[in-house]
Amino acid sequence: MNYDELDEQISELKAKIVTLEERNVRLMEDLQNAETEKRYSESELFRLQKDIARLRNELERLKSPPLIIGSVRDILPNNRVVVKSTTGPDFVVSVSEYVPETDLYPGARVSLNKQTLSVMDVLPSPIDPVVSGAEIIDKPNITYSDIGGLKDQMLELREAVEDPLLRPELYATVGIEPPKGVLLVGPPGTGKTLMAKAVANATSATFIRLVGSELVQKYIGEGARLVRELFMLAKEKAPSIIFIDELDSVGAKRSDVSTSGDREVQRTLMQLLSELDGFTPTSDVKIIGATNRPDILDDALLRPGRFDRIIDVGLPDADGREQIFRIHLAHMNVDEGVDPAKLAESTDGMSGAEIKNVCTEAGMLAIRDNRDTILEKDFDDAREKVKKSGRNKTSPVPAYMFG
Repeated sequence: MNYDELDEQISELKAKIVTLEERNVRLMEDLQNAETEKRYSESELFRLQKDIARLRNELERLKSPPLIIGSVRDILPNNRVVVKSTTGPDFVVSVSEYVPETDLYPGARVSLNKQTLSVMDVLPSPIDPVVSGAEIIDKPNITYSDIGGLKDQMLELREAVEDPLLRPELYATVGIEPPKGVLLVGPPGTGKTLMAKAVANATSATFIRLVGSELVQKYIGEGARLVRELFMLAKEKAPSIIFIDELDSVGAKRSDVSTSGDREVQRTLMQLLSELDGFTPTSDVKIIGATNRPDILDDALLRPGRFDRIIDVGLPDADGREQIFRIHLAHMNVDEGVDPAKLAESTDGMSGAEIKNVCTEAGMLAIRDNRDTILEKDFDDAREKVKKSGRNKTSPVPAYMFG
């Protein structure tokens, strides 16, 4: 074999080696691509399996038979209860093992199996969002020290609401029943709402505040249902205080001639009267109403046994106005020459809300002059400004309005 043939064979071997290396590179790339596709396929398979499981659960849920709503009438031994279903009579049925015994009590809403009527679950109480939203979760931050000029009125309110909740044994010892409800009557801005909040703060009771107009609904029976659920919520959250502000919007006198809207308001009022008669004075639920129009309230609402105590919250006298000024001035940076007694004498006929407005306006006048101290002149100017604003007063109709 000569050298030329050997060189040719070596060249052929080198070409084959290069070809094999290129093929090996291509195979490695194909292997990496295959591994990538495998990982993607595995992740896609896992995702699809999760979707299939979710869809199967949803399908099983949709295929499950509908449940009947009922209420528990009585608890029996051996894991059995007496229920009343929405379909008719009472039944003695068994209870699912998944339902805790502590959740079952007479009156509880439950779901029943359509075939066997067995208790499957305990349902929450059907409280309307309007009513559930009326509950004030945090305790009101208003205390007795924040209220001035209402010493006698606060005493009467505390006797009717606070003492029965905190010291019920006093009434049992004397042998009398505490008042069921208290009605606060007075002009706007005299502190009726503040009094209710202060009592709720002192008793640590659940404070449920609702404006009377919220109980007036468009459809027949809705207002009466809200009243029932309001008292139901109060009993569940006992000890509790129901405060119905602007009571005249739902408690106006009934008349013979009325529209369909008036009749619906009267139905709501009759439900309110029924609920006021439905609980005992010794219960842990107290009712406080507030209105500035007692002259239009229905007589049935004012009789003893419903609102037993009516408290007149009028405009403060000179001593009361001085107390109110001292309460507000304690948080303000005022000049040493400012005398609360003198301010009280110059604000005759003003309510507590108007006095607070005077203090606020005085502070704003000081800020306008780039001062951080409020002078007596600021209070004088603020007083005149509040008086000129004509709050709670009706301006006369211009003579030229009607030609």
